[in-house]
Amino acid sequence: MIERYSLPEMKQIWSDENKYQLWLDVELAACEAWTDAGVVPESDMILLRSAQYNHSRMMEILDVTKHDVTAFLQSITENIGEEGRWLHLGMTSSDMLDTALAIQLKQAGELIQRDLDKAIESVSRQAKMHKNTIMMGRTHGIHAEPITFGLKMALWVQELKRQRDRMKAATDDIAVGKISGPVGTHATVPPHIETKVCEVLGISVAEVSNQVIQRDRHAYFVSVLALVAGSLEKFATEIRSLQRSEIHEVEEPFESGQTGSSSMPHKRNPELSERICGLSRLIRGHSVSAIENISLWGERDISHSSVERLILPDSCMALNYMLTIFTRVMDGLVVLPDEMWRNLESSRGLIFSQRVLLSLIDKGLSREDAYKIVQVNAMDAWDNGKDFRDLMRLDEQVKSVLEPTEIEELFAYEYYVRFVDDTFEKIGL
Repeated sequence: MIERYSLPEMKQIWSDENKYQLWLDVELAACEAWTDAGVVPESDMILLRSAQYNHSRMMEILDVTKHDVTAFLQSITENIGEEGRWLHLGMTSSDMLDTALAIQLKQAGELIQRDLDKAIESVSRQAKMHKNTIMMGRTHGIHAEPITFGLKMALWVQELKRQRDRMKAATDDIAVGKISGPVGTHATVPPHIETKVCEVLGISVAEVSNQVIQRDRHAYFVSVLALVAGSLEKFATEIRSLQRSEIHEVEEPFESGQTGSSSMPHKRNPELSERICGLSRLIRGHSVSAIENISLWGERDISHSSVERLILPDSCMALNYMLTIFTRVMDGLVVLPDEMWRNLESSRGLIFSQRVLLSLIDKGLSREDAYKIVQVNAMDAWDNGKDFRDLMRLDEQVKSVLEPTEIEELFAYEYYVRFVDDTFEKIGL
């Protein structure tokens, strides 16, 4: 991931420093397990506990071996004594690589869960603050019926909570290790060694493996990253829509001295939300690559490896960045209730058409007759810029079945949002 979209904590998780330290942690945990089993002498284990890899030396060896694991191991063993022979005992490269990768993904997943908690907290504040801030609901981009901005935010809160649950499940699913040898038979490393290693490292054991941990786990993890990104894209798209000049009901935070355009000084663009939408496309594409990695030849090939070196760190870093940006937007979101009211009134009462229709039916008119009365007036209001409410007040057919006070009661915006409190109570906001 390029520096622009990399934040320090996630960047550290995917750093070479952390990766190679985890490799060493796996190797030493295996040596400890062999020591407990009476294979590695305690005196050798005391020396092994101080073992360190040498990154610069590893890179030199890699130029020759073209194999990062053998280069890593040699950078350790050439600086220690005979006890170095116990490193990697009975193991294949993937025992170390996949187990260490599982820990990295667990670390990344837990960070993303914390990011989601912050996003949920931020959106929840907006929901509670604007629970009764009335605005126009839109379907197909057209005025439908009134809602509140808080209700829109409550919808987002619940979606983020679902994504947090999915993220936890995917993190738990990927946090498994395997120390089962070249094809997963435990022929060279018994199951109790694997159990001990994973216990020490704080992860579960893959119940059965071949040479690798199966890539459906990784595909599930990246797919959940893509799902979370999809929700953020949905929210960001709505912010972008509501910030349009013609609607102008919310604005992203815009700091003093910030510029929106090199040529147009008036511009305030929703560029943070646009950035979220763009990065979502990246992660969505990576989820396809992760699914394609599931199918490997026999007990393993290496076709997945090059793909994962890109998609796993990039997807995690991109989503960490997106969540951070999204929370920043929500914390500083400018909500414009006056503009919401202006838009609400801009349809000149047309949104009350259903209420009038149902009232006429309730008074005994057939649905067809009631619909025709309302639609004729609605189209007059739509085409000629008239107020639908005034047309209803003057319509003789309407007045013949509805009292003036009954007609006025039909034009109350509060009718549409009278159950908002019930929804908030149901979801604990």
